[in-house]
Amino acid sequence: MSSVNKVILIGNVGSDPEVRYLDRGVAIANFNLATTERGYTMQNGTQVPDKTDWHAIVLWRNLAEWAEKFVRKGMKIYVEGKLQTRTWEKEGQIRRKTEVIAENVQILYRPEEYRNLNQQAEEPEISVPQEQTLTENDIF
Repeated sequence: MSSVNKVILIGNVGSDPEVRYLDRGVAIANFNLATTERGYTMQNGTQVPDKTDWHAIVLWRNLAEWAEKFVRKGMKIYVEGKLQTRTWEKEGQIRRKTEVIAENVQILYRPEEYRNLNQQAEEPEISVPQEQTLTENDIF
């Protein structure tokens, strides 16, 4: 049987995407996405506070270029992709980071200050069909 690596997130963008271009002209964008589970009150009166998780989002090629134009801090977006964990050594210590490699991104809500962003064209839904694997040379 085959395995599945699928992630679907709806959350708020924590910072404007950081976009860079690799030697081959390939765009890569990174930003954090916050998802929050709302707090509640238990039957005995105990308050359980909101819990926010932060997710590292990575976008490649045309999706990265699209995000550079349209995605801004505070927007609520839908992200669909897969998990990928990178491991590297820095200063003698093994580092590890798990990221969501986005394959589909849609803007669900934008704060008022971004409503007029690129008025001429409604931004399209962008999907990336090719698999892209990060290598240490691509990142560092």
